[in-house]
Amino acid sequence: MQNSIQKKSQGINGFQKYLTLWVLLCMILGVLIGKFLPSVPAFLNRFEYAKVSIPMAILIWLMIYPMMMKIDFQSIKNVGKNPKGLFVTWVVNWLMKPFTMYGIASLFFFVIFKSFITPDLATEYLAGAVLLGAAPCTAMVFVWSNLTKGDPAYTVVQVATNDLIILVVFVPIVKFLLGVSNVTVPWDTLILSVVLFVVIPLVGGMLTRSLAIKKKGLDYFENIFVHKFDNVTSIGLLLTLVMIFSFQGNIILDNPLHILLNAIPLTLQTFFIFAIVYVTCHVLKLPHEVAAPAGMIGASNFFELSVAVAIALFGTTSPAALATTVGVLTEVPVMLFLVHVANKTKGWFHE
Repeated sequence: MQNSIQKKSQGINGFQKYLTLWVLLCMILGVLIGKFLPSVPAFLNRFEYAKVSIPMAILIWLMIYPMMMKIDFQSIKNVGKNPKGLFVTWVVNWLMKPFTMYGIASLFFFVIFKSFITPDLATEYLAGAVLLGAAPCTAMVFVWSNLTKGDPAYTVVQVATNDLIILVVFVPIVKFLLGVSNVTVPWDTLILSVVLFVVIPLVGGMLTRSLAIKKKGLDYFENIFVHKFDNVTSIGLLLTLVMIFSFQGNIILDNPLHILLNAIPLTLQTFFIFAIVYVTCHVLKLPHEVAAPAGMIGASNFFELSVAVAIALFGTTSPAALATTVGVLTEVPVMLFLVHVANKTKGWFHE
C-alpha cells in the first residue's frame, strides 16, 4: 500500500505549477467574452435547474469526479495509527477554520474595507469566504504532501476522513454562518449542491475505482488509469473559470480592486490556519511527515466545491461566486510558499 501511494503522489506538474497563470489567463479571456460577447453568458444562463447552472454543473463534475477516484477509503481502517495528527486536522478543519474565516473576512469586509465596498457587497463576499472556509482541501493536498515529503499513507487517511465529514457537517456549518450574516439560504438548494457536487461524484469515483482495480489491479489504476483523466480535470477547471469570469466581466471591470480586497483576508486566513496546525503538531511532538500534510490540508481549500455551491446559491454573476474564484487565484502561490516554510523548518521536528 505504501509503495503504491508513493507512486500516486506525484510532484507538482506543469499545469498545477502554473495554475495561477492559467487562472489569470482565464480571467482575462472570460472578462473579454463578458464585455464584447455578452450574448454568450446570457445564452448559458438560460440552462438552469433549481438555481443550478447545468453547463457549470457538467464542468464541475469533470473537475471533481477524477479527484474522487483517487481517494482510497480502505485506508480508513488505519485511522487508529498515530491518531493525534488526525484529531488536530479534524478539530482545526471543522471546529476552527470555518469560524476563523468568518471572523477574519468580517473584520476586513465590514471594518477595514468599509470605505471601498457597500454592506450588501461585503455580505456576499463574506458568504463566498465562508464557503471556502467550510471546505478543506481534498485533492491538491496530495501534491503539497509530496512536496514536503509527507507520509503518503497518512495523507490518504486525512483526505478520506475529511471527505466523509464534509457529507455530514458542511451544510449545517454553512447554513449557520450564513444565517448569522443575514444571508437567506434555502436548505433544499444547499443540500442539492452537496448531493450534486460531493455525493454523486464521490459515489461515482468509488465505484469506478473499485471496478477498475478489480479488473486491472491497483498498480494499473494508480499509475495509468487515473492519469487518463488528468487533462479532463484541467480542461474542466479552465472552462469553469472562463465561464465564471465571463459572467463577472462587467463587475470586475467596474471594480478591479475587489480582486485584491478578497485576496487579502483569504491569504491571511491560510497562513493563520497553517500556523495553528503546524505549531500544534510540533507541541504534540508529531513527526514532520505528519505535521506538514496536516498543515496543508487545513490551509488549502476544496475550491471546486466552494465555487459550485456559490453559483448554486447566489448565481453565476454573484459577488459570492467571484470571492470563491479568488480563492482559486491565490491557492497555488500561497501553498507553494507554505511548502517552502514547511521544508525549511523540518529541523523543528525530531523524527
